[in-house]
Amino acid sequence: MNSGRHLRTSAVTALAPAIWGSTYLVTTQWLPPDRPLLATTVRALPSGLVLLLMSRVLPKGAWAWRSLVLGTLNIGAFNLLLFVAAYRLPGGVAAMIMAAQPMIVLVLAALVLGDRAGVVQVLACALGAAGVVLLVFRGSTALDPVGVLAALGGAACMATGITFTKRWGRPEGVGLLPFTGWQLTAGGLVSLPFTLSVEGLPHSLTGGNVLGFGYLIVFGAVISYALWFRGIGELPAVAVSFLALGSPVVATILGIAFAGETFSVLQTVGILVVLVAVVLAQPRPPRRPGAVAQKPAAAAKPAAADAPAPTHT
Repeated sequence: MNSGRHLRTSAVTALAPAIWGSTYLVTTQWLPPDRPLLATTVRALPSGLVLLLMSRVLPKGAWAWRSLVLGTLNIGAFNLLLFVAAYRLPGGVAAMIMAAQPMIVLVLAALVLGDRAGVVQVLACALGAAGVVLLVFRGSTALDPVGVLAALGGAACMATGITFTKRWGRPEGVGLLPFTGWQLTAGGLVSLPFTLSVEGLPHSLTGGNVLGFGYLIVFGAVISYALWFRGIGELPAVAVSFLALGSPVVATILGIAFAGETFSVLQTVGILVVLVAVVLAQPRPPRRPGAVAQKPAAAAKPAAADAPAPTHT
């Protein structure tokens, strides 16, 4: 992948965690209170079924159980833990804890994919963690332990989902939309029986509830997950995981803009540090064979210098 295409792919993929950063505000402002299972199911199942109806492609063979595993990790379990954290913690704090997932991906990528973390990636990981801490620092804040554990569990689910999505890839001939639909449907079906048995369906919905669920279905599921899985397919696992650090940045900015949170100098520094970490973590395109410096003697042979370099496929 050349540098221009890589930059475009990274920028488009980064839109997914940016959208997910808005989930915390949407959850607290528009969704029915204390219903993380309902939020998970409504976010995943309708959008997954729509994509399946559009594509009319179902998983076959090994992809039947692989889709269930990925759907549980990337959609069902991750979203449930995300909503539990969103209900119990300030949005920026929940996003900060979940931003620990790049460190988990570094370990899993080495164990599962054989990717060895370089010095730059380790440095980016440390910078990202430090930047997120600065970004959501609130001083002495009593944190709900269940919310903290849910956020940590969500980070582990996302990291594991990224790793195995990268390992298994996408079936040959299967497009991005059906692949996304498989996982959204699987995640929604896994959460559905728990929603019905534990929380039940709400007796009524407000206009704000409908608007919030609609936003989660269209932007928080169909669009964002399609962009995310596309990025996982084209970028290294660790690079994708660092793009998720954009989520706490967006969560904090929205909290400042719509929830009356203050914007400190430390938070400004934190945002800049996170952005530096994301840039550092992205892989550098390999140097072209013809990019090495020419020897002085080559100046005497202009014809040879103009010869096209061999191509490699």
